[in-house]
Amino acid sequence: MSQQEKILEEFRSVFNKLVWLNRGEMEEKLKGHKPSEVHCIEYIGKHVDPNVTRLAEAFYMTRGAISKITKKLLDKKLIESYQGPENKKEIYFRLTPQGREVFDIHENLHRSFRGRDDVVFEKISDEQYKTMSRFLDMYSQHLDAEINKQGIRLEESPIVE
Repeated sequence: MSQQEKILEEFRSVFNKLVWLNRGEMEEKLKGHKPSEVHCIEYIGKHVDPNVTRLAEAFYMTRGAISKITKKLLDKKLIESYQGPENKKEIYFRLTPQGREVFDIHENLHRSFRGRDDVVFEKISDEQYKTMSRFLDMYSQHLDAEINKQGIRLEESPIVE
C-alpha cells in the first residue's frame, strides 16, 4: 500500500469511527430530524442571508434537493423565509425559535464531542496543525479544480439526498 493510499484509508477510517461514535447520541437528541435537515439548520444559523443557491453550493447538492429540505424545515416551522429590502426576488432563510433550539442542541453535541477528543488535540503542536491545514487546503483546492475541470454544475451533481 502506498503512502497516499494509507493516508486516504486512515482518513476514511477516522471519519467512519467519528460517525459511529457520535451517531447514537445525535439520533437520540435530534430525534425526528434527518441529518440533512440538521446540517441545513446549522448552515442557516451560522451564515448571513442564506438561500437555496448558497446551501446547494455548500453541500454539493442540487438546488432542487435543497428546496425539498428547506420546504420540510418550513413545514416543521424550524426556519422561515424572508426577502431583503433591496431584492424582492431573492428568498433567504433564518431560524425560528424552534430551529434555534435544534441548532443549539447540535452545537452542544459537537462541543461535547470535541471535549471528548481534546486529549488527542492537546498533544498537537502549532506546527503540526499548520502542516495538516496546508495539506487539507492543498487537497481541497485540487478537488475543486478537478470538479471544475469536469465541468460539473450543481444541477448535474450526482450528490443528492
